[in-house]
Order: sequence, then C-alpha cells, then structure tokens
Amino acid sequence: MESAVEVQNLVKRYKNSAKNAVDDISFSVERGAFFALLGPNGAGKTTTISILTTTLEKTSGSVRLAGYDSDRDQNAVRARIGVVFQSPSLDLNLTAEENIRLHAMLYGLYPFRPAYGMMPHTYKERVAELADVLGIRDSLFRPVKTFSGGMRRKLEIVRDLMHRPAILFLDEPTTGLDPLSRKNLWQYLARVRADEGMTIFLTTHYLEEAETADRVCIINHGVIAALGRPSDIRQELTEIYLLLDARDHAALARELMRLNLAHKREADGPFRVTLGKQNPAAIVQAIKTPLSHLAIHNPTLEEAYLEMIGRDEQHNGVTNAPPAV
Repeated sequence: MESAVEVQNLVKRYKNSAKNAVDDISFSVERGAFFALLGPNGAGKTTTISILTTTLEKTSGSVRLAGYDSDRDQNAVRARIGVVFQSPSLDLNLTAEENIRLHAMLYGLYPFRPAYGMMPHTYKERVAELADVLGIRDSLFRPVKTFSGGMRRKLEIVRDLMHRPAILFLDEPTTGLDPLSRKNLWQYLARVRADEGMTIFLTTHYLEEAETADRVCIINHGVIAALGRPSDIRQELTEIYLLLDARDHAALARELMRLNLAHKREADGPFRVTLGKQNPAAIVQAIKTPLSHLAIHNPTLEEAYLEMIGRDEQHNGVTNAPPAV
C-alpha cells in the first residue's frame, strides 16, 4: 500500500550537543492508517514530529510526506498536512470564526472576505459541521481571549481540519478536553479516515488513545525501542496471566505446585499464574480446589510501554521512575 509518511535514517543533532536527539530512525506509515508515536519526555518524539511537519531542519536522512520530499517540496508538503501543535497558535484578538477564516484563506480554500456573512455557503457548512463535533458552535463569534484552555484546543482542531489534510498530525490533541469532546473527536476522525482516507499521526499522554492505532512506534533516547501493532508490542513486552484464589489458600498452593504451574502470591492477594503457551481453560479445569476468584489479566499498551521504558532506564543506569509519555 502507498505510504503517507516515509522516514529513512533520520538523524538530528543540535548544535553543541554531545549526542543525537534522533539517532538514525526509520519507519513508514501507510495511507489512511492511524499511527502513534510514543516516548517519555526528552526521548526525541517532539524533535521527530517537528521535522516531519517542516518546522525543524534535520541533520541527515530523508523524509517524504504524501509523496513529496520534505526538503525540496516544503510548500507541497505543508499544503497536504494539518498540525495540531501542543502549544497554542491562535490569534487571541480575533474571534474563533476569524481564526478559522484566516486559516482557510492562507490555505487558498477561499478568496479574502472581510466578514463571515460574505463567505460562501460551503465554508459556513464546513465550519458548522466541525464546530458541532467539538461543541463550540455557540462560541464561534466570541473573541478567543475569552476562551478557556480546553475551548482553544477545540478551536485549533476545527481550524486544522478545515482544509481536509491528507495527513493530520496530532501532538497531544485531547489535552484539556472533557471526556465527551474527546469521544466526539475520535469518532469524527474515525469517520473521516473511513470516508476520505486521511492518515492520522498521533503523539499522546493518553495511552488508551493509542490502543486502537494500526501501528505504534515507541522511541527512547533517540532510537526506536519498539515498532508494530499494539497487540504485538503487548505480547512481546508483557505476559498474560491468571489470577486465582481460594478460601483454602494452602490447598490451592499445593495444587499449583503439583501441576508445575509457575505462580506467585503477594501479601493476601490472589495467586498470579503465568500462562506461557498454556490454555487457561485447561488450567482451570485441572484445578480441583474450589476457587473463590478467577480472572485473566490481559496487559494494556500502557503496561507494555512502562515495562519497556523501565528496562531501557535500568540499562542506561537510570533509577528514577519513567516520566509520562
């Protein structure tokens, strides 16, 4: 399938730095895919997304977006991407609609019109559609300086969806959004991906948002630590296990030993039984001690992420807990 994003041997070293901020990374994102880039603070993900969105020059390597080289065809790249930056980029002295209209004109979607009433019907329909998704339609004509941080975030998302970008970069897009707005945004983006083939490139602190990604790339210390489907990363870095308990703890412990099942128990909690490649139903059926608790623990992407980051920090001699993504 055609790639929307192609990154080959990307390197970025800042002036006077002793090591590369991004150190020879390569990955690709298929057209219409949902791709998530994760990593702790200082890992290199902000540098990477800045290079991809043409706001930072790379040291070496190649980057192509929507089929265009990011060095030779910057204008073509910028016309085909939308970027919701982590830091706000709104004109606070304009109304919400004026910010949107300015954006639409800069992208060449419509010729200059000094007033909303003079804009064509297609513009008004598009603004209303997006404003409804994020719940700011009633505030379109208020000055942005009166908006809360969450409302400004919603406005940025509306503005950057106006020109229907082929690739939408979302840098912590739902920070400050209420749960309903987050839900509405992701439902809308799923619909746009299905209808228009838009590619979504996400960085986020909310790892549950990356659970539904087609592929996830975890970057740490400037290099790729894991790359693949969320399910594959979870399977590689964590384990599925059974949680078992019984009123007769001693009998259950003896039976687990008799069945040669690797297990452990912390304090007064349930027994944690490592599954490996064993069938959980077969294990439960083999246990004759009456059980008072039974559950299968399926690890989340967040657990896999923290496991991987923790291993990396131990390998590099860092003992502090890993920072947020």
